[in-house]
Amino acid sequence: MWYLIPGLGADERVFRGLQLPGPATVLRWLPPLSPTEPLRHYAARLAEAVPPGQPCWLVGVSFGGLLALEVGRLRPLARVVLISSLADARQLPPLLKLGRATGLHRLVPFGLLPRLPRLAQWFFGARNGREYHLLARILRDTDPAFARWATRQLLHWDSAGVPTAVRLHGTHDRLLPAGAARIDYPLPGAGHFMIVSHAGAISRVLQKLA
Repeated sequence: MWYLIPGLGADERVFRGLQLPGPATVLRWLPPLSPTEPLRHYAARLAEAVPPGQPCWLVGVSFGGLLALEVGRLRPLARVVLISSLADARQLPPLLKLGRATGLHRLVPFGLLPRLPRLAQWFFGARNGREYHLLARILRDTDPAFARWATRQLLHWDSAGVPTAVRLHGTHDRLLPAGAARIDYPLPGAGHFMIVSHAGAISRVLQKLA
């Protein structure tokens, strides 16, 4: 069984190009109980959809990768796959570390992001056409309050003790650059939106893992 966790504000639309070697369920985002709900508490609520005694795969994309690791703490029979995500809080890129240290992330006008789709396109590495229009719709549908909560959780994530994971990452990821961190399956030329742009290559890796 495969459980798929999309990136911040995204949903099952980003997984439509995947060809998985088994049944799959997309874990939908839940509204945070408060602006300060801890990530582990949120993950425990998300994990209720994953039977404790079921061997399975948890596939997390971007911010969804953090949730996949946190759910993995609670489901020891699960194996975690990270796509365009971080395996450790120390892998935060310098710009995000600066935002955490200065608190500037609190000033980000999340409600304006849908009005800047071309800037987002550059950061995400989405190509023109279907990818660009899908990204624009995802930005439009993202709840600013949820984005603010998720950003805070990302910047203050305590990753100590999370399970090991298989990592797939694009070599041209501008949003979360891989840096010097270990990548099991680097995808040459892929950006942060590779779950859509490189769905075929990702599918082949997941089929091989199974």
